[in-house]
Amino acid sequence: MTPPARSANAPAEGDQRPLPLLAPVRSRDGRSLPAPASSIMAGSRAQASYATAREAPGSFSSQLRPATSHDGRLKPDFDTHAIIVGDNNDTTTEQRQADLQDQIEKETKIKIGSENLLEALNAKNAKNTRDQRLQVEEQLNISNRKLAQLKSGLAAEIQRAKEIKSPPAEAQSRLSYLFRRNLSRSPSRHIAKLEADEDETESPTFVLAEILRALEVAGMQPEYYVERANSLVDLFKRHPTLKYELAWSIFGLRMQTMLLSDSREVVAAAYRIMRYTFTDRKSLQIIRALHTDYLVILSLVKESKASVEREQSLKFVRAFLDVKGGVEEISRSVVRVIVAVAEHTDDRLRNIAILTLAEILVKKPALLVESGGMGTLTDALGEGNYYAAESVGSAFVYLLDTPQRRRFLRSGYELEAPFAMFTDAGTAHSHLHEEKLKANAKVIASLLRSWSGFLSLCMNDFLAIRSLLISLEIPTPHVRNVLLELLFDILRIKPPSWSTSFLAGRRLTTYGRVTNLRNQAIQDDSGPSTDPTNKWNLLEHYVAMVLAAFLHAGLVPALLKAEEDPLSLPLKRKTTLLLGEVLKMANELLPPSWSSELQVLPQLLRSAAKFDTEARFVAIGTIYQVDSVNRTLYRSATATNQPSKGTTTVDSASSARQTDQSKAQAAMQMDETTFRAMMVDTQVLGTVTFQKWRWDLIQNIIDGPLLNAKRLDEATKVTKFVHRLLGFYRPFKYRFSEVKNTKPNQRYVRAGCALMRTLLQNPDGVRYLSDSKFIRQLAECLSHFDRMSGLTSESPMFQEDRMNETLTGGYFALLGALTKDPKGIQILERWRVLNMFYHIIELNDRDDLIKTLLSNMDYTLDGHLRIIISKAMTSGSKEVRIFATRLLRKYATRPIQPTDSSSVAEWAIKSLVTQLYDPDVEVCEVAIKILEEACNQTESLEYVVKCRPALDHLGEIGAPLLLRFLSTSVGYHYLDGLNYITGEMDDWFLGRNDTYVALIEASMARALADIPEKPQTQLSYDDTPEHQEYGIVPPHFYRELTRTKEGCKLLKQKGHFDEFVANIRDFAMEKDDAEMILKVKGCLWAVGNVGSMELGAPFLESSDVVKWIVKIAEMSEVMSLRGTAFYVLGLISRSLHGQEILLEYGWDGVVNEAGEALGFCLPLDFKKMFLMTPWKAKSDHMSWKRKADVKVAVSDSDPLNARILKLATDLGNTVLAKKAANDLQAIKAKRAPGFTKPAIFHKVMQILEAHHFRLPACRFVLDLFDKSVLPQIVLEEEDQSDESTDSESDAEAVGANGVA
Repeated sequence: MTPPARSANAPAEGDQRPLPLLAPVRSRDGRSLPAPASSIMAGSRAQASYATAREAPGSFSSQLRPATSHDGRLKPDFDTHAIIVGDNNDTTTEQRQADLQDQIEKETKIKIGSENLLEALNAKNAKNTRDQRLQVEEQLNISNRKLAQLKSGLAAEIQRAKEIKSPPAEAQSRLSYLFRRNLSRSPSRHIAKLEADEDETESPTFVLAEILRALEVAGMQPEYYVERANSLVDLFKRHPTLKYELAWSIFGLRMQTMLLSDSREVVAAAYRIMRYTFTDRKSLQIIRALHTDYLVILSLVKESKASVEREQSLKFVRAFLDVKGGVEEISRSVVRVIVAVAEHTDDRLRNIAILTLAEILVKKPALLVESGGMGTLTDALGEGNYYAAESVGSAFVYLLDTPQRRRFLRSGYELEAPFAMFTDAGTAHSHLHEEKLKANAKVIASLLRSWSGFLSLCMNDFLAIRSLLISLEIPTPHVRNVLLELLFDILRIKPPSWSTSFLAGRRLTTYGRVTNLRNQAIQDDSGPSTDPTNKWNLLEHYVAMVLAAFLHAGLVPALLKAEEDPLSLPLKRKTTLLLGEVLKMANELLPPSWSSELQVLPQLLRSAAKFDTEARFVAIGTIYQVDSVNRTLYRSATATNQPSKGTTTVDSASSARQTDQSKAQAAMQMDETTFRAMMVDTQVLGTVTFQKWRWDLIQNIIDGPLLNAKRLDEATKVTKFVHRLLGFYRPFKYRFSEVKNTKPNQRYVRAGCALMRTLLQNPDGVRYLSDSKFIRQLAECLSHFDRMSGLTSESPMFQEDRMNETLTGGYFALLGALTKDPKGIQILERWRVLNMFYHIIELNDRDDLIKTLLSNMDYTLDGHLRIIISKAMTSGSKEVRIFATRLLRKYATRPIQPTDSSSVAEWAIKSLVTQLYDPDVEVCEVAIKILEEACNQTESLEYVVKCRPALDHLGEIGAPLLLRFLSTSVGYHYLDGLNYITGEMDDWFLGRNDTYVALIEASMARALADIPEKPQTQLSYDDTPEHQEYGIVPPHFYRELTRTKEGCKLLKQKGHFDEFVANIRDFAMEKDDAEMILKVKGCLWAVGNVGSMELGAPFLESSDVVKWIVKIAEMSEVMSLRGTAFYVLGLISRSLHGQEILLEYGWDGVVNEAGEALGFCLPLDFKKMFLMTPWKAKSDHMSWKRKADVKVAVSDSDPLNARILKLATDLGNTVLAKKAANDLQAIKAKRAPGFTKPAIFHKVMQILEAHHFRLPACRFVLDLFDKSVLPQIVLEEEDQSDESTDSESDAEAVGANGVA
């Protein structure tokens, strides 16, 4: 039995105001989060038509929670899934993890704020701020407790997700359970377990048959059908293979019946069910045979009150895109309607529609062009209202890459739409205009972060970039401010730490502090010298090219003009800062031929030299400001940013150490009177209340005078200074151990560690410390966790809550200070502390205590502590093993001392090699990464090879470390003995080169996207390896092979290099075959990596490969291939012989002051890189039978029907639309029979497909047809005797629409 047909536009009572659809928001794991959908209240309604949905007896919520309608009945509902279809069973747990992480971030911010406030209050008078301080401490304790709970919850959730990757199959003992259960979310795990325990008495196929039989019942309330639909979706989720066994003759009829329902909720449920039945393109064809194209169009043209049905219908279409080849099954008529939705400014689904069109543009551009969607996407790109416009820009950029796809962009100026907002900006300021400018600035920045976008915007003599720079002359402050911010972003300039003060108007008087910071950075970085060839940054090379393009387009003159007309003082300062940064970057990244002219600022000098004008004072002031900024930039630059000044680095570091030593010497020589006065000033001798003590003075005394034996003797024997200090730290006095664990209170821990170090420097201090009650009591507290001691306590000192909330954990930092000195270890041995350590790391339930213990100890000295951490690395829990392995990083990366037989680096490397055989792969992965970092030093690399690690069992994880072995002769012979090299070489030659292309392009895309790293939420002592660096050249087999003479000999014997050169020569100008383009890219990277090594010189000289690479960079029509060639030329320029060869072909390399190649190069004739052949769109690429189709559609033997079709066509004409609508309304009022005939409906749908119509026009014309027409078409009950046209015309119309 067929339910009554639905219609589209009748008003519903109690409709909630539809929520505006925001731009799709991405969650942490990359999926789109579901957009909120408004609830629709339904009631009774009179006769309506197709563009309007019937009101249902119950309301509907898209959040899938049961709600109650106004008549008191409980009604079911179903979930609206994410914008990007592809739900899986882990959605629920991932969502919970994301919520927990958000809460952790929020609580961490509250905690940091409380600590900062507490630090500020501690600096003030203690009496006045006591109450405030107590309140802040209370808030801090609450935050700490919440953080601990949230972190434990997150850890449990992650563990649960790992244990159960997908919910187990649920046994359904009673069919009624499916109907009664609340399907508002995926089944929870405890329910899944309970059901799994039950005997499975009914098969999924039987349950499916029962649900379909239940859906066959007619005349029930909408809740009945929606609940069964939810049960069906749940069944498909639990049994994904069930959709392959569907009997489409029965299932399709049920779906058609639901889609023809009067209830919006039932129709939406049907769309949702069908999404879960998609398997392949064949299944899509079967579903389209159910006439879903017409049904989707009718759903999409409805008013916003039918939001649930419209949303599900659009998701239904989007699900086609997730099926391989599914885009081929999306008809032009459906895309036309999606274009109409995207053009309708106030439509709630507008943003999803734009996103859908962008995806269709990538997968099948011809379909979108035929449907008239290109203009809609261009408007979305440049209007500033669509906040995910970067995704549209990336679709255009994808098309621009190859000539084959590029032809679909007819004008070639589509990417310039965002620039119009800047060039057309007026002088009026509004907040909305500024927001639009910022949105467009983001789009422009994203376009310039890909080769396709960058090269396209540089065409026509850098027209787009010139227009952007000319916009700096617009005398509107907010426009200039956004432009300056955009330039900072494009050139990837990170403002220095002092920029905020400078922009706020303060003078650059921070030279002292900046110099100290620089010296500190130099001191920290003056460790082992690593191999610079392991950190080649492609990102800087790309930035060099972008900088050169902007300088060529007139960046510096534009900035100088902005300086002359600054509009406001902050803008003037920002312009000065940008100018200084640009000059600094030009000096570092560009060849001398570029930077030498810029540095003198000739335009300013000419103005300053004109003594007869007032403008000279502005020019002189600008020169002074730029010079001042440059000096400050130099002072604040760290040693890592100045690779050319190696000798200066060492000198500065040594001078900084000498300065610190001289200060300490001066403090040690303090006379007795001054020393006593200082001790009195600390308040330690006057009161035992430690809050009143001046800890800054205490720290100065400990680090200075107490290092003098005489002063120490006075402090220990004559006064109670040291006695009271050590008394404060004694555990059983409950003073230090009761202090709250806050950031300001860490000063007590620092002072305690300094005190330990100072006492160990003097024999009397060692004796005093050894005999004091401090160590004795601390040993007793530790013994409570030593099962062998026999001592217990009701409230042990190191219980978990105290470790979290108080400074109790700081005792391990004090013990760690003792382990740095042999005398301190003797003290610990005397009181059996090390014995207790052995037993503490065996505890099964106190990973937090073990981690705190391990992280605070020092393992430089050979002894028990090394055995303890080795024991933890091998016998602890997985978390402890990973933690302990990471702790070895700072020891393994130290330089190996050839004179020291028991070097700490050698011990750490040995221990890490042992970790490679851990049963858990995660532990092995951590060890591999640390060893890889250690191998940056040649001595460490040779020692790792000497340890002869076996990495076969680790597969891909161990591959990067094995590649590092190739870089030395010792490693080469070791790997050759394992028969690794020849096999790996063939593997790279046959396929890994292509994989390398994908890896490096993904790395560059991630680096250019500039996605901020997620802040570390947990505060751990863990010495975690650095975050993965993007934009760095990954290790390449042929580069590592070319580091040694043996490797070069093998490469020559194999003839692989000649093969690469032949491929590049033969397919350099390839532009259509994607597979061959990928092959050429792989060959380019292989040649570039070989040519970057000094030993690779003979390979480059014996072939003309550089000529072909230059040709690709300057003439290839594939833009990404040009970019690859540009990067490869940069690699070749990293060797001096490579620079010489490049100079012959008109490319200039960059060297530093020491004459070392930096790996940046630019063409001498700069415009060559940006010469592209203009493209023209040909009509035959987008041809379709428009004229023939429309001619058939508008013709009819009945004059009245022909009139209807003509007027329907006129609705697409803005001039004739109003008159046509009135005429159609008049014909409808006379009850014209044409509006009840399926043949006329077919022809109207064909007209809608052939022409561009706005959404209200589509809704209006479909609203005219009688409600009985659609069931006739869908259920194929058309009466052929009543057709007004011949059957051939109908067949052609139906075939063109894609329905059978």
